[in-house]
Amino acid sequence: MALGAVAEPPVRRRGSDYAQLSRRISQAGLLERRPGWYVTRIVLTLGAFVAGWVAVFLLGDSWWQLPLAALMAVATTQVAFLGHDAGHRQMFRRRGPSELVGLFAGNVAVGISYGWWVDKHNRHHANPNHEDEDPDVGAGALVWTPEQALETRGIGRWMAKRQAYLFFPMLLLEGLNLHVASIRAIIGREPNGGYTVPMRHRAVEATLLVVHTAAYVALLLAVMSPVKALLFAVVHQALWGLYMGCAFAPNHKGMPMPTAEDELDFLRKQVLTSRNVRGSRLVDTALGGLNYQIEHHLFPNMPRANLRRAQPIVRAYCVEQGIPYAETGLVESYRQALGHLHEVGRPLRG
Repeated sequence: MALGAVAEPPVRRRGSDYAQLSRRISQAGLLERRPGWYVTRIVLTLGAFVAGWVAVFLLGDSWWQLPLAALMAVATTQVAFLGHDAGHRQMFRRRGPSELVGLFAGNVAVGISYGWWVDKHNRHHANPNHEDEDPDVGAGALVWTPEQALETRGIGRWMAKRQAYLFFPMLLLEGLNLHVASIRAIIGREPNGGYTVPMRHRAVEATLLVVHTAAYVALLLAVMSPVKALLFAVVHQALWGLYMGCAFAPNHKGMPMPTAEDELDFLRKQVLTSRNVRGSRLVDTALGGLNYQIEHHLFPNMPRANLRRAQPIVRAYCVEQGIPYAETGLVESYRQALGHLHEVGRPLRG
């Protein structure tokens, strides 16, 4: 989708647009930390997560472990949302406590590298939906532009033609992909010997991932047969990947993709490339607050609990400035994302 049709005011005035919005948000107290809310959220989320693993241990060698694996996929994703908030320092202003929560949620509980995710996610926030700068829209198993589609070969081209239909099935492998990417980030090196991904606590992260994997395998094999353990892991990891993908897919897929020729200020760069998802507080919880994607991108360190209150302020300001503000229902957000994937593959089908 091209950005050329968006009417832009003079650059000199645009430079202050975000500052004006930021003052309104700050005056409303929405950038203040919410320690009480986060303490409650952490206790409830980690409590459910630990209770789930206790239930796995107590249930033993039973086929009822498979429905429990599905519930653990939900609990695991909710813990991952805590790691996301810690990475943005929504919980604490200081780096130390944020990293402590992030390492526990990411490396210990979920089994992905916190340092790798922070590096990747920060690059996404800096240039959302930018083909050359955002790692989330680089060519891979999925392609996001017709140009990327035309560069595919072999099985990649076959998949690109049908990627809208394959999208949700492919998300079942996203959990495995995140684990593999974490390992590659920790051990991967450039030709000059340097590491491919900057990481503050590489040895600690590697150790914690080993501890996570060993504990995960040991617990499953200790309480159930190898076959049931394998099936539990497959269901758990597949549904966790599906849930994660479903939480992140509505945010930017099918929204405008800026190029080097598009000169956008920070406010427009974040708003025009993001999509909000309407819904109740149940949707807020299910999507970890990411349904307020516009507000989150404008104020990434805003506590999750404040995003709902910030939305009317941001939306009204966008109306004042004549900036399109994308908001839709959950099902429609998936339809738009899948429609974009299908359109990208059109040159191959033609």
